[in-house]
Amino acid sequence: MEYLTGNLLKLRAPEPEDLDILYQWENDTSLWESGDTFAPFSRYILHEYLKTAKEDIYRAKQLRLMISRKSDAETVGMIDFTDFDPQNRRSNVGILIFPDFRQKGYAQEALKLMINYGFRKLHLHQLYAYINENNSVSIKLFSGCGFKHTATLQDWINKYENNYENVIVMQLISENNQLR
Repeated sequence: MEYLTGNLLKLRAPEPEDLDILYQWENDTSLWESGDTFAPFSRYILHEYLKTAKEDIYRAKQLRLMISRKSDAETVGMIDFTDFDPQNRRSNVGILIFPDFRQKGYAQEALKLMINYGFRKLHLHQLYAYINENNSVSIKLFSGCGFKHTATLQDWINKYENNYENVIVMQLISENNQLR
């Protein structure tokens, strides 16, 4: 079974050639609001990351994959497992589709591929995501892939000058490790 290839997309490991696109995306301050980035990344830091990105998920406790179109291999985003916990068989999942490539069904297909990989290949019991309460697009994406809103973390993110925002926790529990 091919876990990382769908109808439109292929998930692949980061390559040294991805340095420029990672540098662009990681330093685009408009994208920081959806994640937990608060400072720019240097080319050197990203270069070093790419050198170590080949580590096994069980050692690194994370896995970042590039999202590429099957038709022309253009990279349209990134998806990752972070806080991978093999003991409790769970992982946080995050996704970024670069703005130029949104509204084309890429996020949903990439997330479904990652869910399938997590449940069927890594035998995870659950996936979870922390999503800003005001990020209706991400909430709709994760809900559409079977995730349920299970908690609200009050005043979780300090956006600026003590202006706090809530974050919701969304979880997807595996039922016999089958994709929903």
